[in-house]
Amino acid sequence: MSKQPHVYVAVETGKSPSQFITVEVGDSTFTILRRYCNLRPIGSGAQGIVCAACDTVSGQNVAIKKLSRPFQNVTHAKRAYREFVLMKLVNHKNIIGLLNAFTPQKSLEDFQDVYLVMELMDANLCQVIQMDLDHERMSYLLYQMLCGIKHLHSAGIIHRDLKPSNIVVKSDCTLKILDFGLARTAGTGFMMTPYVVTRYYRAPEVILGMGYKANVDIWSVGCIMAELIRGTVMFPGSDHIDQWNKIIEQLGTPCQDFMMRLQPTVRNYVENRPRHNGYTFEKLFPDVLFPAESAEHPGLRASVARDLLSKMLVIDPEKRISVDDALRHPYINVWFDESEVNGPSPLPYDHSVDEREHSVEEWKTLIYNEVIGFEIKDRQKTMQQHQQNHKDAQAAKAAGEAGKAAAAGANQNHH
Repeated sequence: MSKQPHVYVAVETGKSPSQFITVEVGDSTFTILRRYCNLRPIGSGAQGIVCAACDTVSGQNVAIKKLSRPFQNVTHAKRAYREFVLMKLVNHKNIIGLLNAFTPQKSLEDFQDVYLVMELMDANLCQVIQMDLDHERMSYLLYQMLCGIKHLHSAGIIHRDLKPSNIVVKSDCTLKILDFGLARTAGTGFMMTPYVVTRYYRAPEVILGMGYKANVDIWSVGCIMAELIRGTVMFPGSDHIDQWNKIIEQLGTPCQDFMMRLQPTVRNYVENRPRHNGYTFEKLFPDVLFPAESAEHPGLRASVARDLLSKMLVIDPEKRISVDDALRHPYINVWFDESEVNGPSPLPYDHSVDEREHSVEEWKTLIYNEVIGFEIKDRQKTMQQHQQNHKDAQAAKAAGEAGKAAAAGANQNHH
């Protein structure tokens, strides 16, 4: 990111030029509501650039994500719409919340930029992996990941693409899941042309193009836990095929029962690979890699952590631990809190979104309507806030005058 100074310029947008300012951030231009100030870049990804900012209305620090060219093709447009809808549905402290959304353009014809405003966190998990965590912190981070995943699952949302870069943390060790993974129709078949994504954390059933169920996300948590312990990626494959080889070299070739569930072309390839016995978990994760045993919680020690790993990193999903059982595992359940684990479900997610075929223009209209809906709601909220402030001021004034009158009356009586 270049360190050029930020340039603030009032921009002419149809809504009201005074509402927006344009800020150059690194190589990118943000045209944002005037309420957000002190922008600084904090990350960029396939989906857009993210800046930290201060919200002068709420007084809180926020992250503003500018979706990069959301309408350049159907895949981008559909993903932008899905992310928007899902962020509105979820309501759990371990999943990032959508605070605001806006566009500087005033009509559908001009519409091209989408800004999403979220809570600001301190770091993503990639930075945490480099730290020496004790058992308390490690198991607490894993517990929160599992709570967030369970919440998504309760709305029928299976993530399938959890990785350290889309999990964010605060310095007090609170954790939130940042995005919603692969749309159901995203192509991830084994024989597909490799494309640039992080596949290190993807479950075997996703890599091999099999059917999957909710515990597909448990594999990713296992990979993340392994990385927290080892400090390095567990299965760093350069493509789908290399990814599979890395998995079987360490965990061993799966049994015939698993092979029979693969599509014939994939099975043919997989069965013709050299067979591997794999290693024991004691060998993969020796005691020396783990922090010292917790004095406070006897369940937080190397052997218990290793037991959880051995239940999560199971190639065959039929034999892998479920999210519910992982939450009750002794390495995790020291933190178990009913309201966090079984909080209110999200609003139901309309899965037809994932199956819908729309043109880019149709997706654009759907997204535009969502953004405008958010803007209207935000304006109403701001108006209510102003009215409330006005009422409070009036009440305070009336109370002050009543107080003065009472004091004057008391004075007279005294005389």
